[in-house]
Amino acid sequence: MSTQYTRRPDWDEYFMRISELISARSTCMRRKVGAVIVKEKRILATGYNGAPSGLVHCSETGCLREKLRIPSGEKHELCRGLHAEQNAIIQAAYHGISINGSILYITCHPCSVCAKMIINSGITEVVIMESYPDSIASQMLMEAGINVRLIEYGQTDTGT
Repeated sequence: MSTQYTRRPDWDEYFMRISELISARSTCMRRKVGAVIVKEKRILATGYNGAPSGLVHCSETGCLREKLRIPSGEKHELCRGLHAEQNAIIQAAYHGISINGSILYITCHPCSVCAKMIINSGITEVVIMESYPDSIASQMLMEAGINVRLIEYGQTDTGT
């Protein structure tokens, strides 16, 4: 089996690529987001955005926020789905895994609701690929001393 990558990714790129792959499971019609919680270079939990287990997905019911023309970053309570970082934190709790002192890799900056969960869960760093229009979230994470890093990486040469 050959690999499409010609170089070994660093740890940030490795975990961010995994979060991108996880985002492909998302059933959200607006934004595909994936999250990976990591401690000591080991994956503890993952999550993607979508409806709670056993409920009909937004991809089947339609998006209420879209129908109501609610801008991104506002009125999260009207969404039937959970965010990727919420699902990852819940998955860790469900399986009894402590995420205190861990790093969250996520394809998109957390919203203010998720920022509060991140702060109280003991996650110490958040690594993102893109921003999100929620200045309150950024302010809360900074106030809590949680380092947020934006990483960018290009497509690697596939050798073709």
